[in-house]
Amino acid sequence: MSSTSAAVRQLSDGNSQGTVLGTGTTDKIGFYGVATPVAQRAAGSGAAVTTTASTTTSPAGYTTTTQANAIVTLLNEVRATLVGLGLMVGS
Repeated sequence: MSSTSAAVRQLSDGNSQGTVLGTGTTDKIGFYGVATPVAQRAAGSGAAVTTTASTTTSPAGYTTTTQANAIVTLLNEVRATLVGLGLMVGS
């Protein structure tokens, strides 16, 4: 499609309640035409990381490695979700 063809299409219908893509966790969604549409990820660790005080004396700047490991786990889940949807390029 060239830049001079059709105008941009909006997904919104002007409803004050907003717009939802998919109506359930099994509805498949993909973006940019580069990803096969996928359902919501059911597995993985999407839980928030518990906040603890940081320190400059322990490895990774945390009082234990547990929090640092939880951050890595959560970041990997966020990455997997974004790559699966086609919102981020995977390697």
